[in-house]
Amino acid sequence: MEVDSATVWTDCLEVIKHQVDEQNFNTWFKPIVPLRHEGDVLTIQVPSQFFYEWLEENYVPILRKAIHSVMGEKARLEYSVIVDSGNQRNPALTVNYPTGNGRSPVNNNVPNGNANLEDYTPFQFRTLNPQTINSRLNASYRFENFVEGDCNRLARSAGLAVAKKPGVTSFNPLMLYGGVGVGKTHLVQAIGNEIKQKLPDKIVLYVDQNDFTNQFLNALQNHKLQDFQNFYLQVDVLILDDVQFLAGREKTQEMFFHVFNQLHQTGKQIIMTSDCPPRDMKGFQERLLSRFKWGLTADLQEPDFETKLAIIHNKMQSDGIEIPTEVAEYLAYSVDTNLRDMEGVLNSLIFHATLLKKEIDLDLAKEVLKNIVKEIQSDVSVDFIQKTVADYFRVELEAMKGKIKKREIVIPRQVAMYFCKRYTQLTLALIGENFGGRDHSTVIHALESVEDMMKTDANFRNSVEDLSKKLKVRMAS
Repeated sequence: MEVDSATVWTDCLEVIKHQVDEQNFNTWFKPIVPLRHEGDVLTIQVPSQFFYEWLEENYVPILRKAIHSVMGEKARLEYSVIVDSGNQRNPALTVNYPTGNGRSPVNNNVPNGNANLEDYTPFQFRTLNPQTINSRLNASYRFENFVEGDCNRLARSAGLAVAKKPGVTSFNPLMLYGGVGVGKTHLVQAIGNEIKQKLPDKIVLYVDQNDFTNQFLNALQNHKLQDFQNFYLQVDVLILDDVQFLAGREKTQEMFFHVFNQLHQTGKQIIMTSDCPPRDMKGFQERLLSRFKWGLTADLQEPDFETKLAIIHNKMQSDGIEIPTEVAEYLAYSVDTNLRDMEGVLNSLIFHATLLKKEIDLDLAKEVLKNIVKEIQSDVSVDFIQKTVADYFRVELEAMKGKIKKREIVIPRQVAMYFCKRYTQLTLALIGENFGGRDHSTVIHALESVEDMMKTDANFRNSVEDLSKKLKVRMAS
């Protein structure tokens, strides 16, 4: 009877337990996953190239003894090494190795059968070819589909300048910072893609700090630090994402400091992203932080209402879908977290429209996204909102609804528009009609003005929150 791989490996572990101490057993043998058992061959999966090499260099006799004890003298062991864990779109990349040093790998995922490990374990290689190196860029991240707005104009302009003349402008390094989902990764990869297209002889490499740190640690453990450093010094454009996570990693920072210095001194371009500016970074060497400030630091902020609208239309058009203006406005106002959440909402809307075979309209958007976006209530009328706001600020109702442009009238009018958008189902154009026939752009300006004043004026924010409570009492009654 054929015994399954899990049973065979469990029996092997029982033998191995008596050959190594508990710490080494837990470190080097517990993470192993049995994959298959075919005849005299047991295939096990290990989590990295370094893991495989360590087993081969230190534990071959113990592994061989265990395999022979359980499966017989003719038994052989093969490794399936994970060299890239993959993602939702791309499967994990694994390479199979027989036991014994010096054997050639067999790649099960690459069509030609040869793994280009240069893409995943750079410290093993000394020479890079700009035509063959995997720059690890997402080809869909381009300047053409990066929507420009007040929230990102400086960063985008700097990125374009760097893409035209990498390493030549004063924007070196270029540090882009901002919160989650504001487009940092899109922009830096767009820079990389532009350089590869216009300057194909340049070696461009995108890595996030986790890649860099893991590669460094593997090189350190493998005594290949010089190879690791030599690899990175060949790069013409280094893009390091999420640099803030290097905080507290003294040795990794030390290596990055030397790489940074030598790249900068030789006119190579360095691009980084972070969730905060260098002045706010904690756990970094001062000399490294000072170098982060050598070039240009530019922030990306949460997009304003109009930029959100443009992003929504851009995304839907790229998928070949027309979205009604009122639906785009509803989403732009309702999804107030970040652009990644917005993209998830749009994907969900497309999925439901396809599944239900319905046109995308406001009713469908509200129905399928009610658990994702914040509810827009409809239990309160425009008239009630206008009257409540006018009474609160002690202004004449007709004056607030009319054309008067005095500040004491304009602010209550903007607040009333803000609550109409928040608590009714009216489009921006219809809200404007209820305030003296104003157009949709005036309403957008009102919404943005109220949100800006709430951020900077505590007294004003308290007034808006007080009014909100009054309106909610009405809706609950």
